[in-house]
Amino acid sequence: MTLGKIASVHRYPVKSMKGETINEAYVGKNGIPGDRAWAVRDEVRGGIRGAKKIPGLMEFSAHYESPPGAEGSSIATITFSDGARMRTGDQNINARLSSELDHEVSLWPLMPEDQLDHYRRGAPDTEDFEKELREIFGRTEEEPLPDLSVFPPELLEYESPPGTYFDAFPLLILSRKSIETMGERQPGSRFDLRRFRPNFLVEDTLELEDFPEETWEGSRLQIGSAVLKAELVCPRCVVTTQSFDDLPRDPSVMRALVRENGGNLGLYASVEQPGKISVGDSINRLE
Repeated sequence: MTLGKIASVHRYPVKSMKGETINEAYVGKNGIPGDRAWAVRDEVRGGIRGAKKIPGLMEFSAHYESPPGAEGSSIATITFSDGARMRTGDQNINARLSSELDHEVSLWPLMPEDQLDHYRRGAPDTEDFEKELREIFGRTEEEPLPDLSVFPPELLEYESPPGTYFDAFPLLILSRKSIETMGERQPGSRFDLRRFRPNFLVEDTLELEDFPEETWEGSRLQIGSAVLKAELVCPRCVVTTQSFDDLPRDPSVMRALVRENGGNLGLYASVEQPGKISVGDSINRLE
């Protein structure tokens, strides 16, 4: 059954920075080569951090001058908000990032998955665990928190699955229809693709549902020569409400997501069979 087609492919060389659009990717067990291959470590509170804790990261962008290697962390170029550029391997990159963010950080490539201390979560901002979660997920006291029990249990101890810098799974699928639905239901907010950072934007979906990709949860998807496993709908966090570029800070984005779709938008996926996925490829449900 054909479900839709790939409208665009996106890769984010540095976790939480703006990324780049590409025409195709050969996806492996860790998703798109070069995606989230670098991340910032908080040298004050410890732990790998993204825009949930350091929103200023979203003001920077990163891209590859040449195609990245299939594994590991190839050198990427970071563009700062003033237009200055610096490579991830530059000896002064940590000082520049710390100055721009007004917070001491260091930039790290992917480390081996057995180096668990590198991936261990840093100190929380508060000892109140529920308050900490509400700040991370941008939820008010009246709104329900996501059900974290559906995620890999190691994420309670580690910032990401060790050996990766992904939040939970290597790929995120989002439909144009879902973004349009939220824009219609909350016209006062800008439901811009940049807020939601998918790897694959899909269009021409056949389902009549307002959030079509959510109906694929649990399915095996043939896209190009790859087979993906649709894992879980994606619970959204405070990152979607932050300001960057021409997008304003807007907590009502989360209010609308909670009200209209349980705080979710998009679909996490893993790679069952490696292969090439290109713009225009059909998405077919195998089971």
